[in-house]
Amino acid sequence: MSACAAAVFLALGGAASAAQAAVAAPSASPASLQVVHWWTSDGERKAVNVLVTRLSDENIQWRDAAIPGGAGLGASKVLKSMVLAGKAPEATQLNGVVFGEWADLGLLLELDDVATPGNWQKLLFPTVWSLVHNRGHVVAVPLGIHRINNLFYNKKIFDRLGLTPPKTWADFTRVAEKLKQAGITPLAQSSEAWQVATLFETLVLAESGPAYYRSLFVDLNPAAFGDARLLHALKRLRDLKEWMPTPLREQAWPEMTRQLADGSAAMYVMGDWAKGELLAWGLTTDQDFACATVPGTGDYHLYSVDTLAMFAGDYSHQPAQEKLAQIIMSQPVQTDYNRLKGAISVWRNPDLSKMDSCARSSWTTFSKGAAFQAPSLVHRMAADETAKDAIVAEVHRYFIDGRMSEVEAQRRLANIARTMTKTDSRP
Repeated sequence: MSACAAAVFLALGGAASAAQAAVAAPSASPASLQVVHWWTSDGERKAVNVLVTRLSDENIQWRDAAIPGGAGLGASKVLKSMVLAGKAPEATQLNGVVFGEWADLGLLLELDDVATPGNWQKLLFPTVWSLVHNRGHVVAVPLGIHRINNLFYNKKIFDRLGLTPPKTWADFTRVAEKLKQAGITPLAQSSEAWQVATLFETLVLAESGPAYYRSLFVDLNPAAFGDARLLHALKRLRDLKEWMPTPLREQAWPEMTRQLADGSAAMYVMGDWAKGELLAWGLTTDQDFACATVPGTGDYHLYSVDTLAMFAGDYSHQPAQEKLAQIIMSQPVQTDYNRLKGAISVWRNPDLSKMDSCARSSWTTFSKGAAFQAPSLVHRMAADETAKDAIVAEVHRYFIDGRMSEVEAQRRLANIARTMTKTDSRP
């Protein structure tokens, strides 16, 4: 057991009863799988139903345990509590760098019997293969790759006002001024912590590129946190408030996406699950809305990968779990799921003919390789939960509290990095 995993589990003692109240975990038959996840929006539910239907075709029931809450904050707490209570689900959405911790605890079902004959290593992008491959074993099945540095815009508003999507920050200011003059909120934004931090990490990428981004959020290099580029990103985050709704309110991301759809806001920075939501509401890519990238990030892909891990338990569900893994990795499901979810396939060579312009742009950029990719901090691709939560909270505090200078915020973030680095260096 890793020290980090042990600490997390000890900290969760006493939370089991809350989890049992939130999610019932009835005894399961071998022909059913309980799945914990946080795909609860309209677009996400449509994507999940692809999996439910295909599993049903194999006479296996998907027992849904969906936990509402953006970025999986609620689901993560409930999952840990269920495991502590001895009621682990058969499958769970488990994104990012935490696979190693769960695998080291001996809790995850190894999927080598599916991955090896299925030739996953050849099929998958190298970045995705590395994510699900731990200590010589495959410990999760990947569903799709989300791009986070998207700048969605209401195309009808842009066309009516004769605007083009901004490629530079000077362009952005000019576009935002014209939108504001027309009585339209230029940039949709919630004050919810993870959404603020999602915007911030795109600004860091715009300021620096993937190498510096990784030095910050993957390596947690204290020297990188003292760099002027971080200071510039913090300043831009606050400057962008000029173009956001007043007053800022804490709203869920589908509500912010709705503002883009109904034209009360003209632009929105968010992962491409927002595209899945727009499509679920009947809007059309390149007619009602379109995708650009956050200025300065057009050559880069800030990514998050949807994944499902299987809990081993007593191995009585292994055949059904392996069947679910096979289904997820099949090309028809990869195509249908990701089209509805807004993401792209984890296959290196997907069916491009079934991708819209947003998806093709995402796939083309991700295909350029690791030098052009940046793992999302907010969405668990870069750092462990402790570091992620601390950084997100500090960025949010700075964003909300206008009295805190960007210099002070940078100092606080550097202190977090120093603390985490010292912690990680312990034997």
